[in-house]
Amino acid sequence: MLLHAYDWGDPGSPPVVCLHGVTGHAGRYRPLAERRLAARYRVVAADLRGHGASGWDPPWSIAAHVADLLETTDSLGIERAAWIGHSYGGRIVMELASAHPERVERAALLDPAIWIPPPAAGEYAERERRDRAWRTVEEAVEERFAEGTLLPGAREVMAADMAERLVRGEDGLLRPNYSLAAAVTAFSEMAAPPSFPEVPLLVVRGERSIVTPDSLVDLCRASAPSLELVDVPGFHNVLWDAFDETADAIEAFLA
Repeated sequence: MLLHAYDWGDPGSPPVVCLHGVTGHAGRYRPLAERRLAARYRVVAADLRGHGASGWDPPWSIAAHVADLLETTDSLGIERAAWIGHSYGGRIVMELASAHPERVERAALLDPAIWIPPPAAGEYAERERRDRAWRTVEEAVEERFAEGTLLPGAREVMAADMAERLVRGEDGLLRPNYSLAAAVTAFSEMAAPPSFPEVPLLVVRGERSIVTPDSLVDLCRASAPSLELVDVPGFHNVLWDAFDETADAIEAFLA
């Protein structure tokens, strides 16, 4: 499947391909591209299958996502690139780099969901099955912020993200622009054992996040020729909670 993708910067510059996490969308990389990377790199960010403006048809497996990304980057003339992946996007980058190392120069993993224990993955999947709908963007923002997994300073960027990705249905209510079935499947995929790529890795973790424990970082380090670990303030959404620190680490790694 050809994926919907944003493309920033000079097409002749070194390419950087960015992947969002489950329930996310490619537009989340706009600030990183426009404020930090597009002056030196060609930055491409794709909506994964089942998300945003890409097709929503199954299958939603990691293997399908990898195939979609190869087809999409081929269509854009990108043979080899640096890759950035947040959360589930980080896991997909790991699998792509393991299966097709010739396509991945290096990989920056932002609080990556390397592996989720099956009981926890099951709980997350069950949560995703419920229909979440709101009358206004402000109502959605209040509910999301009340979860307590963002620093106070991230509220404005989270609100802008909500305004971009919520769509109004025929019943007049706003819902996130992704397939619930695709999200449930993603948590099942994250419960399967991961592959560990043999490419240079950067892992950026939120200091208050539980998604990427030391034990999983150590397993990545055992296979990667080099691995740099950077901890930044905040929780799982490191580009929201600690944009400057995360962007600094990415720029240094890409350079």
